[in-house]
Amino acid sequence: MEQAGPTEWTLREEVGVGPWPGEWPADDRYDPELLELGDRRNVVDAYRYWRREAIVSDMDGRRHPFHVAIENFQHDHNIGTVVRTANAFASAAVHIVGRRRWNRRGAMVTDRYQHLHHHADIDAFTAFAAETGLAVVAVDNTPGAQPIETAALPRDCVLLFGQEGPGLSAGAQESASMVVSIAQFGTTRSINAGVAAGIVMHAWVREHADLADSW
Repeated sequence: MEQAGPTEWTLREEVGVGPWPGEWPADDRYDPELLELGDRRNVVDAYRYWRREAIVSDMDGRRHPFHVAIENFQHDHNIGTVVRTANAFASAAVHIVGRRRWNRRGAMVTDRYQHLHHHADIDAFTAFAAETGLAVVAVDNTPGAQPIETAALPRDCVLLFGQEGPGLSAGAQESASMVVSIAQFGTTRSINAGVAAGIVMHAWVREHADLADSW
């Protein structure tokens, strides 16, 4: 039987870098164990050999002002993918609304570098958004939704996603200051929630991010 390719969980030895050559740096951002044994993590070169806490601290100075939220009422396996994508686009934080537990495998350990928050229900989430001045942008293919391809997204916002099939709950849609949809041309009503999240996050990046800050 053909074996699956390597993942974050089973990295091949040649992935990443080996032990630090020569004299070790005195900078306390560096992890002595990684310097000694090598850094096989899936991180950008700028963060090679850094402690996890140092990476998070540095990222905190680079994160964008948009947040991402997803309703979790069916233990959706796509949440991990959403977290991984939010990390790639330097989202300020990811919010899980509903069930606290979710399948982290799809995050490919990026959840270690991403701020994660839990809200028991949509009311608690809405209260958080109001207190922090974040516009709630619901993403759902419902009548009256603005096409993401032509919509102007707020800079300080939280992008709220439902789950493929049921979509957002009625309470989630009512909490939103705007609802956007993704243009589709095939036979199905919905697309994968992880894919949808990536599309909308990238739309925010194209509109608001400084591309000079990308790796």
